[in-house]
Amino acid sequence: MAGRIPQAFIDDLLDRTDIVDVIGERLELRRAGSNHKARCPFHDEKTPSFSVNQERQFYYCFGCNAGGNAIGFVMAYDHIDFVAALEYLAHRAGLEIPRETDAAPATRRNEPLLAILERAQAWYRARLNEHPAAAQATTYLTQRGVAAEIAREFGIGFAPPGWDNLIRFLDAGNDTHKDGADNTIALLVEAGLAVARESGDGHYDRFRHRIMFPIRDTRGRTLGFGGRVLGDDQPKYLNSPETPVFHKGRELYGLYEARTHLRGGAPLLVVEGYMDVVALAQFGIRNAVATLGTAVTDDHLAKLFRHTSDLVFCFDGDAAGRRAASRALDISLPALGDGRAVRFMFLPDGEDPDTLVRRIGSGGFAQLIAAAQPLSEFLFATAASELDLALPDDRARFCQRAAPMIHRLPPGVLRQLLLGELATRAGIPASALEQLSPPRPSAAGLRAVDLPEHRKTPGAVTEPATPARPVRDIPSKSGRNYKTPLAHHLLALLLHHPHLCTELADALEPLRGEALPDLELVCKVQELLQKNPGYTFNHVLSYWHGMHGQEQRNLLARIAANELLLAPETAAGDHLAEAREIIARLQDLAERDKPAAARLRGLLDRDALSAEDRARIRALILELSAHTPNDPIINEAKQRVAQSL
Repeated sequence: MAGRIPQAFIDDLLDRTDIVDVIGERLELRRAGSNHKARCPFHDEKTPSFSVNQERQFYYCFGCNAGGNAIGFVMAYDHIDFVAALEYLAHRAGLEIPRETDAAPATRRNEPLLAILERAQAWYRARLNEHPAAAQATTYLTQRGVAAEIAREFGIGFAPPGWDNLIRFLDAGNDTHKDGADNTIALLVEAGLAVARESGDGHYDRFRHRIMFPIRDTRGRTLGFGGRVLGDDQPKYLNSPETPVFHKGRELYGLYEARTHLRGGAPLLVVEGYMDVVALAQFGIRNAVATLGTAVTDDHLAKLFRHTSDLVFCFDGDAAGRRAASRALDISLPALGDGRAVRFMFLPDGEDPDTLVRRIGSGGFAQLIAAAQPLSEFLFATAASELDLALPDDRARFCQRAAPMIHRLPPGVLRQLLLGELATRAGIPASALEQLSPPRPSAAGLRAVDLPEHRKTPGAVTEPATPARPVRDIPSKSGRNYKTPLAHHLLALLLHHPHLCTELADALEPLRGEALPDLELVCKVQELLQKNPGYTFNHVLSYWHGMHGQEQRNLLARIAANELLLAPETAAGDHLAEAREIIARLQDLAERDKPAAARLRGLLDRDALSAEDRARIRALILELSAHTPNDPIINEAKQRVAQSL
């Protein structure tokens, strides 16, 4: 029967299912302390390294890293899909699977949102051609070389100045029907087009006096907007907020327009801004897309690789651009199965794609795309940064940096070739690399875990805890030696102790938006648990599979399979204190990644300064004075310290 299986039924089914019984019907399980053990069915081994935790309804193999809940085990063992696994478990429990017929409720709920977004898009588009104040917008587009044909193809529009032009237009037909008017306003707010006034009295248009770029899915439906301000207001670019239909981490500007120009194996070029995409299209380069003010995500990669097997990331050539490229490299590695390629293109100083294509033309720009640096070269260059490979010590560091990155590639020809190339560059036998960093299935951002029982298991394979790029040591107040990345350990705490989600909400808030590896994943899981107070780790895995796919579910399962899985229970207060310590250390890392002036500004903006704050300010004054002695913030900081004494 067609139709969506309700998440509530899946949650109830998991509550009725005991993973030990399900796996015990297929494997010979033996109790080992609070867990059950068996030889893993997913790889050959002599010593059992397959563990089942009944309390947490979770299985994990320390030899091949397979892990998950009862649904995931049935899928993997019986080689069936998600729905078939649900049907099996439901039949086993004597339940009939309910189906939501017709359109899924979420789809039905989204239809009014999509409709009002389309109406807004048509109105913005018409204002560009008809509104008296649109001359500034058309002049800007003309100066940037955007022809009317390209503006029409990309649906570029104009949000005129004024507080409530869009609201009054879309609400015009409901003036005599209060319920209808209220519904329209509610839709505008939910679609991210209107904002409630802080006074609580009425609403105003989110986008005002801006050139409007509709953000469309691959079906051409408008999901949100980006607005470029005309004048001196801030921010210069404003995106729609997260809504039920628009998620910045999933959507790409220009993909709808580019998809028909990808014939013959053409690559997709990933740039930073709307105008970069439009300007390149104006010059005949029709294969460019842009992220929406965020770093590249797993969802972006999955969407991009559905349209091409060749990606080219375009970044500024400065230090910030190189850091962004490193993050793109990091998240791309697990997605690079054989046949897929990622390359990196760095722009000359002071150039962006818009200015560069004007200067060198479409032919010259196409040559730069063709000459983009292959992932392998960028990986090795990143690993060799600030090292002298003529020195044995630095060659060892080179291997310690590069090998874990290479092993995060899926098993296949590319991984083997890069391991061989690494051995050649380091001047060591390839077998030495196998000892340094044994291959293992991997997911984005996953590093080694330190499990005492794992180390004692002869059949298990371990990996050194050296990360793909250097991680600065942040002292731990508790003295605990964290072997997993901080964000992974915090995520595991949340998954195994969901009650922490509410108590950690305020502490996590300052970290939202920080560019730390896997922090966005932590925040998403925390929000899910807070919205669903009864959810256990088992429920989260099931929900994650339904919303984000099997690969992302496996990522959560692997992160959760750290020392928490087998560690003895400790008091809830200890878990909370540990989580807060990790958050504090993540905040320290985030601060250290900021320029000194930004860190100093953050301290000066505080209402009151503690003795520790004053000490940090004095240290930052010394740091800034050595490099930018004339920065006005130095005198401001000295005065603030003096006033606070």
